[in-house]
Amino acid sequence: MKKYTKTHEWVSLHGTDATIGISNHAQELLGDVVYADLPSVGKTVKKGEILCSLESVKAAAEVFCPVTGTVKEVNNALNDNPEIINQSAETDGWIAKLTISDRSEYESLMDESAYKAFCATHQ
Repeated sequence: MKKYTKTHEWVSLHGTDATIGISNHAQELLGDVVYADLPSVGKTVKKGEILCSLESVKAAAEVFCPVTGTVKEVNNALNDNPEIINQSAETDGWIAKLTISDRSEYESLMDESAYKAFCATHQ
């Protein structure tokens, strides 16, 4: 099950492994992504810190980490094809996988219905 943040990131948890990306709503607002500045494998990121940045034809945006953890893998396909984020933001367009240190951070995030309600009231 995916959980979402108010800054439009999503996280999917499998044991202590979290896959992180931006929501479909976020990629629509951002426009065509032309560059992804991916984090380094081994980097420790705290909840709320910048995980990476994305550049689009419209703007640059920071992606904030929804949970604390250590980057164990990045989506290297985004280096050559950052538009995958636009085509498939919540599946193939994932950004990084982390080993998390505090599951309660994940539990405190919004589920899909709460996120959709949040987006509807924060246009």
